Amino acid sequence: MSNTDLLLKIKSLPENPGIYQYLNSLDQIIYVGKAKNLKKRVSSYFTKNHENTKTSILVKQIHDIRFVVVSSEFDALILENNLIKEYQPKYNIQLKDDKTFPWICVKNEPFPRIFPTRKVIKDGSHYFGPYPDAKVMYMLLKLIKDLFPLRSCKLDLKPAKIQANKFSLCLEYHIGNCLGPCTGQQTPENYLNSIDKIKDLLKGNYASVKNMLKNEMSVASSKFEYEKAQTVKEKLRALDGYQSKSTIVSAGVDSVDVFTIEIENNLAFFNYMVIHNGAIIHAYSSEVNCYHDETIEEVSEKIIPSLRSLYSSTCKEILVENELDQNSDTYHFFIPKRGDKKQLIELSKKNIFFYRQEKKKREFLKTPKKQIDDILEQVQRDLKLTELPRQIECFDNSNFQGTNAVSACVVFENGKASKKDYRHFNVKTVEGPDDFATMKEVVFRRYSRLINECKSLPQLIVIDGGKGQLSAALEILDELGLRRKIAIIGIAKRIEEIFFPGDSKAIVLDKRSETLKLLQQIRDEAHRFGITHHRNRRSKTGLISELDLLKGIGPKTKEKLFKDFKTLSNIKKASKEDLKKSVGPKFSKIIEDWLGTNL
Repeated sequence: MSNTDLLLKIKSLPENPGIYQYLNSLDQIIYVGKAKNLKKRVSSYFTKNHENTKTSILVKQIHDIRFVVVSSEFDALILENNLIKEYQPKYNIQLKDDKTFPWICVKNEPFPRIFPTRKVIKDGSHYFGPYPDAKVMYMLLKLIKDLFPLRSCKLDLKPAKIQANKFSLCLEYHIGNCLGPCTGQQTPENYLNSIDKIKDLLKGNYASVKNMLKNEMSVASSKFEYEKAQTVKEKLRALDGYQSKSTIVSAGVDSVDVFTIEIENNLAFFNYMVIHNGAIIHAYSSEVNCYHDETIEEVSEKIIPSLRSLYSSTCKEILVENELDQNSDTYHFFIPKRGDKKQLIELSKKNIFFYRQEKKKREFLKTPKKQIDDILEQVQRDLKLTELPRQIECFDNSNFQGTNAVSACVVFENGKASKKDYRHFNVKTVEGPDDFATMKEVVFRRYSRLINECKSLPQLIVIDGGKGQLSAALEILDELGLRRKIAIIGIAKRIEEIFFPGDSKAIVLDKRSETLKLLQQIRDEAHRFGITHHRNRRSKTGLISELDLLKGIGPKTKEKLFKDFKTLSNIKKASKEDLKKSVGPKFSKIIEDWLGTNL
């Protein structure tokens, strides 16, 4: 790969967490690194002078770059660790021991113990992790100990021995750290109920626990028990620091291959991963040509044996997304529906997506100015525009079950993304999942502001959606007097239909059309930009109490309810009389009506 091609590849890298691999001219991996932002981290190697001689020599030997996108920095750290052990690259600091990240074990035994370990034993126990930051793990274990009194002894608590009074209560019981299952003081059902809650917490389903702690902190504050409230607040902080379990390593998956594939325009894009003892040791994304309308099964039949041979895989099971009838004596296919294996399929698909995005960006960056002008002229002809679309803006709406409605506007100038002009809109005037009203609000806000600030208007507006969203945006352009000044179209995702104002039928552009490729790139960028902002908003509001969503129930009423009933569960179970006694007939009626519709 030439230096020009290498720099183009760097410019088109995604800005996501992941690992990068540097390869030399012999296609050997010479360095593996992790990054919070792949594009920024890799770019830093090529945009500054390195005082470190070793780094300078490394950069001169880089002939190609590969990357794997993951969900978080923790995942990147774990995957980097796995790949360094597997490939032992020349320029990485070699690991001097076989140290592995710790796990939390829920032991398979009567009255299960919970403890940290670096060894995963296949004895029916449940393992959660791994934890790149042991401090986070120990904070979580301490939090579990504070929330759920459990035994820490290694006694063999079989029912027969408990009934025979083989054990006596110890200091842990007397200081409140254990409820005495060894002498029958705590029933197996009660103990296992706590274990189930802890497993949920370790799986990352900890929203309910956070709500419980917030309610507990609120009640303590209302009673002026500030020391207790501070203690609970520290527990919340510890819980916020907990990173839910990684898909990069999983004790629930032994050794499997993972293969996903997508076919478009005679190109098959695929991702292949080899999992050994729960850890990813190989990950590879690429593409092959396919002809004569070959199916996914036909292309897979050619690719999979070559990949297994290339990476010397002997895994008996291959995880796939599509039904494949190619089972042999050495392996079989499995389509996971849930759990860790399903997460590996999703990770594989994510890497196909980013591989394709990186390829599109690289091709676009190689496009000379004249060719860009040719593409824009093609867009003008295909869409019958009166002006060359030098500035194109695209809108995309997002909401989750009617909440946290947001919209995104991305701007492309001369066929390239102008990120400084991107805008997010938090929807202010629309209640519930009304996509048309949302589109009206954000289009009005965008172009009324551009008019007021005397800024340039686009030549083309693209609406991500069908006739309804297009009509909604068109109403606003009429209202602002822009109907004949700006061209506007809608693009529906199902079969990439293009809608024009006033036309009853949509048109479908050729899949190889440069016009469609540019519109798809702009639409996909709007979706990416919007969904990122939407997820951030949801993460900030996802832990709101259900009472916060009730009209008529203010902070003081809610505080009184939690003071009297302690938890949301108790409020839901309370009788009508108790509710009236607590907050009066008016507010109790609101709660009763709400409970009636949510039972």
